[in-house]
Amino acid sequence: MKLIYDVNDRPHAGQLIIFAFQQLLAILAATIAVPSIVGNGMSQSAALFGAGVGTIVYLLFTKFKSPVFLGSSFAFLGSMFAAFAGAVSVEAGYAGLIIGAIFAGIVYIIIAIVVKVAGVGWIDKIMPPVVIGPTVAIIGLSLAGNAISDSFSGMYDSAAGAFVMTPATWASFICAIVTLLVIVCCSVFGKRMAKLIPFIIGIIAGYVVALIFTLTTSQHLIDFSLFQNMKWVPDFTFLKAAQGFAAVDGKYIATIAVAYIPVAFVVFAEHIADHKNLSSIIGKELLREPGLHRTLLGDGVGSIAGSIFGGCPNTTYGESVGCVAITGNASVVTIFTTAILAIVISFVGPFVTFLSTIPSCVMGGVCITLYGFIAVSGLKMIQPVDLGNNRNLFVVSVILIAGIGGMTMKIGNVTLTEIAAALILGIIVNLILGRSDKKNNTNGVPEDVSIPANKDTLQ
Repeated sequence: MKLIYDVNDRPHAGQLIIFAFQQLLAILAATIAVPSIVGNGMSQSAALFGAGVGTIVYLLFTKFKSPVFLGSSFAFLGSMFAAFAGAVSVEAGYAGLIIGAIFAGIVYIIIAIVVKVAGVGWIDKIMPPVVIGPTVAIIGLSLAGNAISDSFSGMYDSAAGAFVMTPATWASFICAIVTLLVIVCCSVFGKRMAKLIPFIIGIIAGYVVALIFTLTTSQHLIDFSLFQNMKWVPDFTFLKAAQGFAAVDGKYIATIAVAYIPVAFVVFAEHIADHKNLSSIIGKELLREPGLHRTLLGDGVGSIAGSIFGGCPNTTYGESVGCVAITGNASVVTIFTTAILAIVISFVGPFVTFLSTIPSCVMGGVCITLYGFIAVSGLKMIQPVDLGNNRNLFVVSVILIAGIGGMTMKIGNVTLTEIAAALILGIIVNLILGRSDKKNNTNGVPEDVSIPANKDTLQ
């Protein structure tokens, strides 16, 4: 796609801060959601700090050639719950978070060494565009439900099979739609600066509407009570874990290993899909330069660093990739500045709390665009693929249905996400059909039948 700022471009200082703040807003909700979900006193500020540190580590390993932010990984939620569930104390649970991240990081490092030795040619063979394209689309489509649910503040009636439009639901929906439309209009009709910061403008517009509802009606969309329990300094994980390492024994370490290592292999598949998607956006093949081994090392070591400070393993964020795609700003300096901004802001309690007051309905409007662009990016990868060929048609169909259908499987302590399950199934189908391709005509036409070659029948 056409980029306003390429990977190596450096925006002016004033603009750079604004662009970085926009990236921060794009990844903020998900990054601070993970510690909130896990609980046990985990700090949102520390997770933000850890995400900033993890991103800097990633950028160093990738030689500042891959413009994406690393945030808290949802894939390891079950692993983090297991760390606290198997611990004799909360402090030991924090120690388990760090140990688990180290296990996951080691998996990435081992895979990176294998890739360095074997190269990436095998990836192109088992994951061609017909496989990776629909998988990337699934990354966006699998999150679609979250974006819509947030837009209605989660007021879904399962019995009716619809969102019940109460005054509260209408207020949330209006905020989401205002946010969405402002982002779309700025991105399509705005001048240069408006095109580069549509999310900031959209979030401000949505927040103002939410504030009006909060102050003038009974629909309190903004929760100002968050300021009552505000913390000024992040509660870093390594500080809480210091007292817990003494209670860690071999049995607990084994439990952590079982909880984290298999998930790391699952996230590896998503790692490739994310980088393939980002590569298509910036027009550079990141798996070859700086190389998959470097992106894996950056992701793995970045996850360890993120967990030491915030407890949450990090991963490349689709929201960040979507922000790059929509704004056309792939400047890696912007990502680096975002990481610095995340670290600094984590110590500014009032500001972190203010960001936390952004209503979920406003972020729902934002995420409709972000997740949509991820899905469309995947569909773009399928454009060169001949879907008139039954072989390709079946591979794409299997991946889309498995992913959209929610083929999530819990195997012991490991949860195979719909993205990973769809990708694995797609690879298997593609390999099976690939082997039979030499024997069968995959267009469904018997090989001994002669058909006149004209523009209306054959291309």
